[in-house]
Amino acid sequence: MSGTTTARTRRTAGVPRQWRGTEAGGGANRWVVLLVLCVSLLLVAVDATVLHVAVPAVTEDLRPGAMELLWIVDIYPLVCASLLILFGTLGDRVGRRRVLLLGYGLFGAASALAAFAPSPQILIVARALLGVGGAMIMPATLSILRQVFPDRRERALAIGVWSAVAAVGAAVGPLLGGFLVENFWWGSVFLVNLPLMIVALPVGRWLLPESTGDRNGPWDVLGALMAACGLFCVVFGVKRMGSGADPLDAVTIAPLLFGVVLLVLFVRRQRRRTHPLVDLKLFARPAFSISVGCIVLALLALVGLELIAAQYLQLVLGLTPLETGLRLLPLTFAAMAAGLVGSRMLQWLGPRLMVAIGFALTALAVLSLTAMGQADRPAVLVGGFIVLGFGLETTLFSAYESMLNEASAGSAGGAAAIGETSYQLGAGIGIALLGSVMNAAYKPGVSSVPGVSVSASSDASQSLGAAYKVSDRLGGHAGEALRSAARGAFVHGLHVTLAVSAGLLLMGALAALRLPRTMECAADDEEPAQGQEPAQGPDQRAQGPDQRAQGGTDTPARRDRAAVAAES
Repeated sequence: MSGTTTARTRRTAGVPRQWRGTEAGGGANRWVVLLVLCVSLLLVAVDATVLHVAVPAVTEDLRPGAMELLWIVDIYPLVCASLLILFGTLGDRVGRRRVLLLGYGLFGAASALAAFAPSPQILIVARALLGVGGAMIMPATLSILRQVFPDRRERALAIGVWSAVAAVGAAVGPLLGGFLVENFWWGSVFLVNLPLMIVALPVGRWLLPESTGDRNGPWDVLGALMAACGLFCVVFGVKRMGSGADPLDAVTIAPLLFGVVLLVLFVRRQRRRTHPLVDLKLFARPAFSISVGCIVLALLALVGLELIAAQYLQLVLGLTPLETGLRLLPLTFAAMAAGLVGSRMLQWLGPRLMVAIGFALTALAVLSLTAMGQADRPAVLVGGFIVLGFGLETTLFSAYESMLNEASAGSAGGAAAIGETSYQLGAGIGIALLGSVMNAAYKPGVSSVPGVSVSASSDASQSLGAAYKVSDRLGGHAGEALRSAARGAFVHGLHVTLAVSAGLLLMGALAALRLPRTMECAADDEEPAQGQEPAQGPDQRAQGPDQRAQGGTDTPARRDRAAVAAES
């Protein structure tokens, strides 16, 4: 009986009362907390893509200029990506639940402002405030999850559910936006957030536990601002290149270089500080740094590809936006399945093999999609998207789990922010890189079409949509020849882009070979709350004071890495 009592005491030591309890009750409460966190993430993920199908309606109603329309679409991910580290580390200091609830409130208020925005300028401001709210919510959900699930096996399952919800949100956004715009008005894509936020605020305050990091030393305000400004400039420059801007254009290259300089200065500042904003020593751990690199590579290879695939389905196959969204649903369902079974697979295969298999499956799926041509092949598309979704989610889930496991509960907010920032940077770089590859492969195919002038060919080389407009203007045999050449050139560019994407994914599979071979789960994986000593079992009481002093909260992680190194 004494052993059972000791184990139970250690498991619940320092656990907030609202999610502490008996073996049954405590477990149930943890999963309720996960449900609240997943609803939070779903809203942020949906809002990142829900506006895309509403852009024509916004353009017709508010009449924004070209630059204003660009800012309406891009300001949300720009602000969100740049503030993730700021709010992730702030949550470690002032309380993650507090930051999350403030994010709820701001997200709801900004949604109301966006829904009834009378002008493009107001809508841009509202979308920027939505980005601030999203940056407060995203790292807080993952860091609270790290705190609520101290046992690695349970935490792996929770991260699988969390990542599956993120995949659902990204896919549901365009479908939900299309439904709302068709049946109501464009502002309803924002107004749908309000009822959920009104419920989430009191429920979150009641159910979610408060947790903080070590709070040693002052919060580095200057460092946080340097990171935010540097990331904003880098993401802005990358997005400019992804939209087709000249990489050497001053508006593109100047912010990019300035952002890189700021981030370099930020890293040097953190290395000199006794209590850094971000623990850069985490990157010295191979499991952490390789996991972050795998997240970047996975998104770099696939986000740009997803955008190109959507263009293929609509412009080459002639599907409507709703039909395009439905064609992409198998990818989402496969990603959900991978997230839900990922924790069991991770225990069987281990991080190294699971991430490598995920990359290999995704590369195989990408190469299989080279069978796509100018004719519709639904079976090939569905099969490829299913393998693609399963492989991608397997990779991302395993990388996130390994990354978060390397960080202590005290630095979970900073680690979560690094993971989310790498996700955003990978997505932006992917759009820029694969978009450039696509354009380079597409342009030669429309540069010398018989009967088409040089100026018309130049206009058609901008995109397939532009080529269709030029062909309609030309009409006759010349217009039909240009349309046919543009379709063929786009399919050729798609095949080249798929090959490049597969190569990047195979690089990720090779990088994954440096991850730990097995998923080590220490018996005392739980970490004590701030200001409390961990409960000591008989073996710990038998240790000398020097041995106990070395135990700390990072002892299980050190023991796991030593075991993995010996095994490797």
